[in-house]
Amino acid sequence: MPARILDGKALAQKVRKDVAAEVAQLKAENGLVPGLTVVLVGENPASQVYVRNKQSACEAAGMHGTIERLPADTSEAALLATIDRLNVDPAVHGILVQLPLPAQINERAVIERINPLKDVDGFHPVNVGLLTIGMPRFVPCTPLGIQEMLIHHKVETRGAHAVILGRSQIVGKPMALLLVQKGSGGDSTVTICHTATRDAAAETRRADILIAAIGQPEAVRADWIKPGAVVIDVGMNRRSDGTLCGDVHYPGAAEVASLITPVPGGVGPMTVAMLLRNTLRAARLALS
Repeated sequence: MPARILDGKALAQKVRKDVAAEVAQLKAENGLVPGLTVVLVGENPASQVYVRNKQSACEAAGMHGTIERLPADTSEAALLATIDRLNVDPAVHGILVQLPLPAQINERAVIERINPLKDVDGFHPVNVGLLTIGMPRFVPCTPLGIQEMLIHHKVETRGAHAVILGRSQIVGKPMALLLVQKGSGGDSTVTICHTATRDAAAETRRADILIAAIGQPEAVRADWIKPGAVVIDVGMNRRSDGTLCGDVHYPGAAEVASLITPVPGGVGPMTVAMLLRNTLRAARLALS
């Protein structure tokens, strides 16, 4: 039987509707409008699309979304000065610096300069540390969205063997940390596979939950997947003909898995929805 689809787009619409209602309540009770500023350096076409989508999502939720556009030759010092200004702006509750950055800028220095209480991407070392010790504040949006999908679709994570392909700071590592937390959407046994893993396919065939985040078009084939597994495809790639695909070969995987995310329409919309939720939380923290 073909796998059922984990519809991230529909769930994201529900989350965004709930966030909008909470934003309206926050404004009515406290006169506070959550504000998100996205900093875009350069004119990367894909980044420009992502940034516009984030701004539109903010406005649709009743938030104040702004974009700080800086030229591609911006120095690291100039970008850090921009972040310093946003850090002390009371109307800005969330700061997101769109990655990747030009080669002359140290991404780590930029991430560490953002006020941890405004780090709605969840990349600052303080927020990573809080997640590590089981006291999450801001969690990276993609893994947080994946966990939300698993909970919403009643996927049993407790005691499940989850295998994550990829060890990035954005998806792989925080995803593992979320899945081993105690409670709903956690309590899993987690394996992380990476470029030095000797036989990744052997590991993935043991997975009850398989999360692919390696940036390789359709690399995960049907014979990598345990029958009945839940497959989460984080990838967003283009084939040689320009069409979109994930890291998983969807037609084959859908014949083996029990649940599977499509590309597009799976993880992507949930990432934006979680960004809005993080921004709302940042605004509430500003009141405390």
